[in-house]
Amino acid sequence: MIKIDKDLLAIQEVRNLVAKAKEAQKILDTYPQEKIDEIVKAMSEEAAAASDWLARVAVEETDIGVYEHKVIKNLFAAKRVYEAIKDLKTVGFIKIDEVNKVCEIAEPVGVIAGLTPTTNPTSTAIFKSLISVKARNAIVFSPHPRAADCTSQAVEILHKAAVRAGAPEGILGCISTPTLEATQALMKHPDVNLILATGGSDMVKAAYSSGKPAYGVGPGNVPAYIERSANVKDAVKAIIESKTFDNGTICASEQSVICEKCIADEVKRIFIEMRGVILNPEEIYKLEKYAFRPDGSLNPAIVGKSAVSIAENAGIKVPKETKVLLAPLSGVGKQYPLSKEKLSPILAYYEVEDWKEACMLCIELLELGGMGHTMSIHSNNDEIVKKFALEKPAFRILVNQPSSFGAIGATTGLVPSLTLGCGTWGGNATSDNIGPMHLMNIKRLAYGVRSLGELKAELYGAKAIEKTEEVNPEVIKKIVEEVLKKINF
Repeated sequence: MIKIDKDLLAIQEVRNLVAKAKEAQKILDTYPQEKIDEIVKAMSEEAAAASDWLARVAVEETDIGVYEHKVIKNLFAAKRVYEAIKDLKTVGFIKIDEVNKVCEIAEPVGVIAGLTPTTNPTSTAIFKSLISVKARNAIVFSPHPRAADCTSQAVEILHKAAVRAGAPEGILGCISTPTLEATQALMKHPDVNLILATGGSDMVKAAYSSGKPAYGVGPGNVPAYIERSANVKDAVKAIIESKTFDNGTICASEQSVICEKCIADEVKRIFIEMRGVILNPEEIYKLEKYAFRPDGSLNPAIVGKSAVSIAENAGIKVPKETKVLLAPLSGVGKQYPLSKEKLSPILAYYEVEDWKEACMLCIELLELGGMGHTMSIHSNNDEIVKKFALEKPAFRILVNQPSSFGAIGATTGLVPSLTLGCGTWGGNATSDNIGPMHLMNIKRLAYGVRSLGELKAELYGAKAIEKTEEVNPEVIKKIVEEVLKKINF
């Protein structure tokens, strides 16, 4: 019996899924707004009903994060995202500008390749499915290999709900046996029109180098600055709630805490009261060796694990109720690996003299690995808050907020999203929180608002127009003479 290579089977599956998706999208493209909205609502309701089950299978398969928190993530994607997009026009004429006489017409992009991470597998699948179908697109998922089953289950639940509501078969698809070759085949398939990538830096780079339009997400090395005017207790509480949510797997979670020396004792005291442990130099060394591999990359074994579990595996003794590990550092960069993104309940800790020094340190941390993503500031000094907003290379600057929730639009007025663009600073195509509007092409129907003569009058002024339109007698005379010569007159 001939054994067929797993990669070849996966590549063939990609071709089949894309072919189905392409045909399904052509049909979905013909649906009116009311039908699209009906389908998306059905998907949202089914995803919400399955949020508990999907959270459970995600934790069981990946061994990452916290079950109860993944339920919240799934519900956020199913309910909060849906509420934000349900009234959005995505079919036909979506905007009419009576003044400028321009009409905007929505057109779907077509078939989307959806790349999903191991940290937020089911919630990301829910989110991307809803915004894709809302914009009349089909989407084929390539899940992280360590989260293939739970992602496939999420997509299957959503697909069945969509089809029951009237969507064509194949509008959602998922690779059952994801491989690197299959993912590359999906991204480079001629019938795939756009890539929506959420995952590690290598995945995002591959998406942008595929030759297709792509939306990717950069790393989020988020600094949290506690300024001297802040309510320190509220600030520390927000940071711990954010950093421990799903064990720090949201890319917008805080990675470093920066506080001014004049409030440092209070900050440390409250962190300890709220079950934080401040590590000594020997413990920091042990944690660095465990958390990062010799090549400087993050040890995947710490991602989404509890502070107690990480400490035990690093050979550090901490109380069993410990929520977060704080590592006081004196610098940023390769020599200080804990100054990088950690995707776990570990925080680098810094003390500075004033907000100006904090400003420079935040920039260093963002430049190390979080350009364009997110930062947070806890302050009651609005002047300093605004200065930070003007000077920091981050596109989401959160004020007195738990960063994980604020950045995704859960506790702020930002667009609810689980794909956060980092703009050109982070090598991304957009700095927005991604939504259905990013998955549509916009046609514009434009009527005239001025004549050519009116345009000339605007550009040159009435006198200039009159001058340019004057008849030059000498030119006329020369033209007449040339004509007479040719006819031998």
